[in-house]
Amino acid sequence: MVLPRHILQALIVMLLLITVGSLSVFNLMLADSAQAEERRLAVPEDSLIAVELATVAIVPMTGTPVVLLRDPEGGRTVPIFIGPTEARAILSAQRGLESTRPMTHDLLINLLDGLDGVLERVVIDQLSDSTYFGALVVRHNGEERLIDSRPSDAMAMAVRVGAPILVAPDILDAGEDIPFEGLGDDDRVTALGITVGEANEALREALGLPEKAGVLVSAVDGLAAMAGLQPGAFITQVDDRPVDNPMNFLDQVNAVEGEQARVRFWLDGDFQEIEVETRVPRDLMDRRQRRTL
Repeated sequence: MVLPRHILQALIVMLLLITVGSLSVFNLMLADSAQAEERRLAVPEDSLIAVELATVAIVPMTGTPVVLLRDPEGGRTVPIFIGPTEARAILSAQRGLESTRPMTHDLLINLLDGLDGVLERVVIDQLSDSTYFGALVVRHNGEERLIDSRPSDAMAMAVRVGAPILVAPDILDAGEDIPFEGLGDDDRVTALGITVGEANEALREALGLPEKAGVLVSAVDGLAAMAGLQPGAFITQVDDRPVDNPMNFLDQVNAVEGEQARVRFWLDGDFQEIEVETRVPRDLMDRRQRRTL
């Protein structure tokens, strides 16, 4: 089924605005649908940097949630402010949790699927007056369409399907001074397409893990999966540096010099090692088909 562009955009805009209860704003936008079609990137697309959504963290003292983005070009982790609802949506998708009925961001993905649309990528292209601006790049009927979106909603959708996230360099630079800390024992962190968590005593005993510091792989996709890493593996080192916990895994990946990271892990009674490119591919695997524990 092929829908006119203005109808497809109006449907998606309506659902995004329902998320924040802004139906009055939707009525205004519907009255002037041409405005929605005028969304243009604030920077040249070839200047955008492909980043990896690593996890959700909080700002110390205030507890404000932020999403952490791994910037492989800068070897850094950059936070971006998000709302509590989007933080929960991102965390649930990262953990592979499914609700009995579709939540709003699941509904948006289902809507795109039902209308033969594909979320090609997400862009975060502008920061103005402390407000982030982003957009969805949706392919429908062979054409790419740019749809205005809050970056937090866009990232919550991207993490569900593995869509690439592209960010303007100025936004990454602006986030470097924002302090953050992990969620503690509940941390779940993704880097190099590898999602890891803490291995508690019960898991160590059940899986027969070695008595070493490390993190347990709960999901894997992309280049790491192609290299042979599997859920249930126990990562102990990155480039010969020990890994103590999930956030430390992210730090060790950022510390890699060069374009390849050597990941040492234990699986099925043996220690093994693979090499994984540190870059973030712009053509990611559909996360709904990734391998999980």
